Amino acid sequence: MKKIASLLAFIPQAFAQGDIEVTIDRPSNLKIDDLGKLISSLIGAILIIATIAAFVFLILGGFTWITSGGDKANVEAAQKRIQAAIIGLIIVFAAWALMIVIGRFLGIDPFNLSFPSPAG
Repeated sequence: MKKIASLLAFIPQAFAQGDIEVTIDRPSNLKIDDLGKLISSLIGAILIIATIAAFVFLILGGFTWITSGGDKANVEAAQKRIQAAIIGLIIVFAAWALMIVIGRFLGIDPFNLSFPSPAG
């Protein structure tokens, strides 16, 4: 009970700070100027990371299968991992193709988006 009372005694001081004005300058090496470029970069990065992850799981599944030594449980686990990796690759490539088709249908490039920005 004393620990809780001493802990609660310090809570009001935590909210007793004054307002501090902080100005943050824009970094000079910032290459992404607007939201559209940021989203386009994130889409591309996610597709690349997902593809690399699927290939890594495919290789790990193959390695597990090779080193299973004929153990039926390890072979089945390796087959499931390989199957999941191939399904993951199919999903990644289908998402990429769907983005391209929808982008062409709507007349936009999902890897080079541009949003209007306020004049300033």
